[in-house]
Parts: sequence; structure tokens; C-alpha cells
Amino acid sequence: MVESYLSLIEKRIHGQHFGSTPSSLYEPIRYIMSLGGKRIRPLLTLLAYSLYKDNPRMILKYAAAIEAFHNFTLMHDDIMDKAPLRRGQKTVHEKWNTNTAILAGDVMLVKVYDIFLDLPPRKLQKVIALFNECAAGVCEGQQWDMEFESRRTVTQVEYINMIRLKTAVLLGFSLELGSVLADGPPSDQKRLRKAGINLGIGFQLKDDLLDVYGDKKKFGKQVGGDIIANKKTFLLIKAVSKAKGNDARELKQWLRARKFDSQKKVKAITSLYDKLGIQSLTEKKANEYFERGFSELRNLSVKAKANPLIQFALDLAARQK
Repeated sequence: MVESYLSLIEKRIHGQHFGSTPSSLYEPIRYIMSLGGKRIRPLLTLLAYSLYKDNPRMILKYAAAIEAFHNFTLMHDDIMDKAPLRRGQKTVHEKWNTNTAILAGDVMLVKVYDIFLDLPPRKLQKVIALFNECAAGVCEGQQWDMEFESRRTVTQVEYINMIRLKTAVLLGFSLELGSVLADGPPSDQKRLRKAGINLGIGFQLKDDLLDVYGDKKKFGKQVGGDIIANKKTFLLIKAVSKAKGNDARELKQWLRARKFDSQKKVKAITSLYDKLGIQSLTEKKANEYFERGFSELRNLSVKAKANPLIQFALDLAARQK
């Protein structure tokens, strides 16, 4: 089921028409949408819809709209992060320029609303309200993430809330949208939203973990990048709170260093993480959120049809890239 849904999603995305002129505005959109990705969000929408109805093709354009919104956020995030690469290719602002990337992202968001306008009136208001709440949350999460860069300390609670907003609420909306479009019971719609949020938090914690402990060939990006950038991930926050004596002093020295050998820094801080048991603590926290998500899925009114969705969630929890 998952593979067939992914095939449908890819065909829909490649067939999307956002606009044609000026080409300098629309070509960047076609470019970023063609770079691939896991397509997790539209897949969740189709899987949630299929819990109640058997014709997911009916909502493909709405599922693809979620992927367009996701890529809009990536395009703008890349500008803010000054990122040179996205999925191994030049980011839009590097390939074109920053102003074009901003405008292309803006028109992507407008086109998402255009797609939703095709919804039946009785669903339109609800979907737009849910989407607006989600989109505002993503922006709030991104702002918190940027503010954390200049703060000396960030608490575990603050970090979890940030990734809930920046990453997880969109997974929650993706699942909830599928249920809303399929006229699923209101109680299931809420459960699916909670499931997506909890799975999303677990997903990001796993991503933090893989950044340090992942296999570079499987992970697909630089292992240790968060360490090099002093990014305040769950691992670093936990290490700062647990380190004492010489360990605390060594950690502070690396965090304060302006000139350093990247490989030595990654090796040294990873060694401290090992000594402090940070890997197992992060795995435990990620699994707590995954289990909360699974619990919501197991309590849906359509338990008998939830296996493909639960299996996909399990695959997310076990991923190594």
C-alpha cells in the first residue's frame, strides 16, 4: 500500500502546475519539488484517509498541497540558515538568489490555499482553520529555533515545544486532514492529530540522534553537523545538564571555541555523550513519544484497518536515515 501511494504522490507532484510566467518565479518551485524527499506528510494524509474510504486518488491534490507547503517552509528555512545544499543539490537561494527564493516560497503558499479552495464548502472552513493553526505553529517553531541559537541555555521542555511546533504539528495536521476529508469520526480526527504530533516529536529526536550516531552512507548528510554548529539539540541540552567536573569543563571549552578541528570536536563531544549515556537517554525519550503516537493509533475506531498506518509509523521509529 505504501509503495503504491508513494507512486501516486510522485505522479501528482510532477504533474502539478503552479504557474508559467515569469519562468524565473516558477522554475525554482518546480526545482525544489523535484528534489525528492520521503514524502512523509502526503503519505500520512492518504493513509489516514484510507482508514475510512477506499479511493485515495480523490484527495491526491490535497495531499500534494501539504508537500508543497512543507517545501515552502524548507525554502525559507534554507534562506534563514544560509544553507548551501538541500538533498544534495543547491538550495534555491544559491541556484537563483535570495529575493527569488522568498517570492517563490510566497507563491507556493498562495497556491496551497488555491488548492484547498476546491474543497466542498462544509469542509473548507474547517480545513483552512486547521491549516492556519498548523502553519502559524510551524513559523513559531522556526522563530524559537533561531532564538535558541543566541541563547546560552535552553531547557528540555523548551526544546520539545520547539520541535513540536516546527516539525510535529505538520505531521499531526497531515493525519487529521486525511480523516477530515474522509468524514472520519471527530474523536478519530483528534486522535490522529495527537498521534502525528507525538510521532513527529519522536521523529525529530531520532533525527537528532542520527546526526551524531548515524551511518553517514545511510543518513544522507554530514554526521556530527549539529555538534560542529553547537546546535541545541536534546542531546546537547541533556549533556550540559548532566556533565560535572572535568566533563563539564571540557564540554564548555568545546562550545566556546571559535577555532577548532571539526573532526576532533565531533569525536570529543561524541565521547562525552557516550560517557554520560546520552544516546540511551535520547532513545528512551524518542521511544516515549513514539509509543504515545502508537497508543493513539491503536485506539482508533477503525482498529482493523489501522495496520498499514501503524506499520509505517513503526518504520519511521526504526529508520536509520
